[in-house]
Amino acid sequence: MARGVLLLGAVFCSLYVTVRSMYSARDDVVVLTPSNFNQEVLQSNSLWLVEFYAPWCGHCKNLTPDWKKAATALKGIVKIGAVDADEHKSLGGQYGIRGFPTIKVFGANKNKPEDYQGARSAEAIVESALNAVRTLVKSRLSGGSGGGGGYDSGKQTYSGGKKEVIELTDDNFDRQVLNGDDVWLVEFFAPWCGHCKNLEPEWAAAAAEVAEQTKGKVKLGAVDATVHQGLASRYGIRGFPTIKIFQKGEEPVDYEGGRTRADIVARALDLFSDSAPPPEILEILNEDTLKTTCEAHQLCVIAVLPHILDTGAAGRNSYLEVMLKMADKYKKKMWGWLWAEAGTQLDLETSLGIGGFGYPAMAAVNARKMKFALLKGSFSETGINEFLRELSFGRGSTLPVGGGALPKINTVEAWDGKDGELPMEDDIDLSDVDLDDFDKDEL
Repeated sequence: MARGVLLLGAVFCSLYVTVRSMYSARDDVVVLTPSNFNQEVLQSNSLWLVEFYAPWCGHCKNLTPDWKKAATALKGIVKIGAVDADEHKSLGGQYGIRGFPTIKVFGANKNKPEDYQGARSAEAIVESALNAVRTLVKSRLSGGSGGGGGYDSGKQTYSGGKKEVIELTDDNFDRQVLNGDDVWLVEFFAPWCGHCKNLEPEWAAAAAEVAEQTKGKVKLGAVDATVHQGLASRYGIRGFPTIKIFQKGEEPVDYEGGRTRADIVARALDLFSDSAPPPEILEILNEDTLKTTCEAHQLCVIAVLPHILDTGAAGRNSYLEVMLKMADKYKKKMWGWLWAEAGTQLDLETSLGIGGFGYPAMAAVNARKMKFALLKGSFSETGINEFLRELSFGRGSTLPVGGGALPKINTVEAWDGKDGELPMEDDIDLSDVDLDDFDKDEL
């Protein structure tokens, strides 16, 4: 009796599987599920026709023999797949499946499959598939893409108009993001997600601008969360797109800003300035120091400090400390910062109108426009901050640089950090001088 029950149960289960699964491994139709759909279809260079069906659907049952026949005829030419959308509702939902059977054509752009509009006979399916192949081949021949959408795979091309979004995977994520020194903004996306598609051009444009402005110190990456599900699970990704900020030694945090290029760039620059050290305050030692610094930055802040004999090392360091604090405060502007000792670069002082107000003095130079602004307040944190704040808002009076070009610069020795020493004077021996030889009226 028990054996009969077991046999009956086995027969019932077999019948259920047969009814439930309209296709099997013996067919040329590829059975697709959420676990293999991305790898088989979206990451493939092949053209796919995919049927979304329900086992209880009468029209689906009628289509089955023709679908199998078409799959056999197209074997090696076009991939034919089938998704049980009743069992895998999430996969059907990704493509807006509302009726059965629905057939989608995954061609050149895998992220935007097209609806199959032909008849449901094997002949019509084959003909439609071959037409889609011709279209795909012509697209490739004319230079179009033959694969799916998404971001460039790991390519970093620092030239205008190309994507600089770095594709992150299970294999490279830890090495590039967690173990690197750079700041990362990482988008977790799904190829079928409409909001992700809307974000893609903004993300790509922002990546190029951020790479240029931060010299590659802030990077934008993207993870296909439907392929790299381990990464998505590790960071609790539940919706798309989700953007996370990764900084070395810190827990990742959610990006909560806007999703336009300008919003993304602004947040990236904030992260860059927060993590970057203050710019170095360079002494003007030769022409190359001035030229390289001023031509590489939008604004070049130049201070002329009193002679070392007038201030000593302590006094000079106090001025440099004020400059360093201001450089740190305005590091987001990425300006250049220079200083020279009074009298060592007279041509520079003259071209910038420095000297008339005494020392220390300061000027901000725009080498591209050959214009400068002169600090007229005190050489203090308050005075310099007001001066630079006005310039950052586009206010303040400017004058053309004297001579219309950067002046000649003398090559000098770097300050050794010590107090200055008076020059040695020759001792004069007066023992052999007869003072009677001098006219007393002359003394």
